[in-house]
Amino acid sequence: MIIFSEFGRRVPENVSLGTDHGAANNMFVVGKPVNGGHYGEIPSLTNLADGDNLEHTTDFRRVYQAVIEGWLQNEDADRLLNGNFGTFDIFS
Repeated sequence: MIIFSEFGRRVPENVSLGTDHGAANNMFVVGKPVNGGHYGEIPSLTNLADGDNLEHTTDFRRVYQAVIEGWLQNEDADRLLNGNFGTFDIFS
Protein backbone atom coordinates (compact mmCIF):
# COMPACT_ATOMS: atom_id res chain seq x y z
CA MET A 1 0.00 0.00 0.00
CA ILE A 2 1.24 3.49 -0.82
CA ILE A 3 0.07 6.32 1.42
CA PHE A 4 0.59 10.02 0.77
CA SER A 5 -1.25 13.32 0.91
CA GLU A 6 -1.88 15.66 -2.00
CA PHE A 7 -0.01 18.45 -0.21
CA GLY A 8 2.88 18.90 2.17
CA ARG A 9 3.48 21.58 4.78
CA ARG A 10 5.57 24.72 4.79
CA VAL A 11 8.30 25.11 7.39
CA PRO A 12 7.49 28.48 9.03
CA GLU A 13 4.67 28.83 11.53
CA ASN A 14 1.70 30.93 10.40
CA VAL A 15 -0.38 33.39 12.48
CA SER A 16 -2.61 30.53 13.68
CA LEU A 17 0.46 28.75 15.13
CA GLY A 18 0.19 26.06 12.46
CA THR A 19 1.75 25.63 9.05
CA ASP A 20 0.33 26.34 5.61
CA HIS A 21 -0.05 23.87 2.75
CA GLY A 22 3.27 23.33 1.02
CA ALA A 23 4.86 21.52 -1.89
CA ALA A 24 7.11 18.66 -0.70
CA ASN A 25 5.55 15.75 1.15
CA ASN A 26 6.28 12.25 2.38
CA MET A 27 5.16 8.88 1.05
CA PHE A 28 4.80 5.62 2.93
CA VAL A 29 5.02 2.19 1.33
CA VAL A 30 3.72 -0.41 3.78
CA GLY A 31 3.20 -4.15 3.73
CA LYS A 32 4.84 -7.41 4.61
CA PRO A 33 7.35 -7.51 1.72
CA VAL A 34 8.61 -3.94 2.33
CA ASN A 35 12.15 -3.48 3.63
CA GLY A 36 11.45 -0.89 6.31
CA GLY A 37 13.46 2.27 6.63
CA HIS A 38 13.92 5.72 5.20
CA TYR A 39 14.64 6.09 1.50
CA GLY A 40 15.79 9.25 -0.22
CA GLU A 41 17.50 12.32 1.16
CA ILE A 42 16.09 14.24 4.12
CA PRO A 43 15.17 17.77 2.98
CA SER A 44 16.78 20.83 4.51
CA LEU A 45 14.71 22.86 6.96
CA THR A 46 16.76 25.98 6.19
CA ASN A 47 17.51 25.84 2.45
CA LEU A 48 13.92 26.31 1.28
CA ALA A 49 12.35 26.57 -2.15
CA ASP A 50 10.14 29.47 -3.24
CA GLY A 51 7.33 30.31 -0.83
CA ASP A 52 9.07 28.76 2.21
CA ASN A 53 8.45 25.26 0.82
CA LEU A 54 10.67 22.29 1.49
CA GLU A 55 12.71 21.38 -1.57
CA HIS A 56 11.69 17.85 -2.53
CA THR A 57 14.57 15.39 -2.79
CA THR A 58 12.82 12.44 -4.44
CA ASP A 59 10.46 12.47 -7.41
CA PHE A 60 7.28 10.58 -6.47
CA ARG A 61 7.60 8.70 -9.77
CA ARG A 62 10.74 7.04 -8.39
CA VAL A 63 8.60 5.42 -5.71
CA TYR A 64 6.00 4.46 -8.32
CA GLN A 65 8.74 2.91 -10.44
CA ALA A 66 10.02 0.94 -7.45
CA VAL A 67 6.52 -0.46 -6.87
CA ILE A 68 5.84 -1.17 -10.56
CA GLU A 69 9.13 -3.01 -11.01
CA GLY A 70 9.68 -4.47 -7.54
CA TRP A 71 6.18 -5.44 -6.44
CA LEU A 72 4.20 -5.73 -9.66
CA GLN A 73 7.17 -7.23 -11.54
CA ASN A 74 6.26 -5.12 -14.58
CA GLU A 75 9.14 -4.27 -16.91
CA ASP A 76 7.25 -1.44 -18.65
CA ALA A 77 7.65 1.17 -15.89
CA ASP A 78 9.49 3.52 -18.28
CA ARG A 79 6.58 3.43 -20.69
CA LEU A 80 3.93 3.69 -17.97
CA LEU A 81 5.63 6.67 -16.31
CA ASN A 82 6.85 8.26 -19.54
CA GLY A 83 10.49 8.13 -18.40
CA ASN A 84 12.99 6.41 -16.16
CA PHE A 85 13.05 7.91 -12.65
CA GLY A 86 15.25 5.36 -10.93
CA THR A 87 14.11 3.04 -8.19
CA PHE A 88 14.65 2.04 -4.58
CA ASP A 89 15.30 -1.53 -3.45
CA ILE A 90 12.33 -1.57 -1.06
CA PHE A 91 11.00 -5.11 -1.47
CA SER A 92 12.42 -8.29 0.02
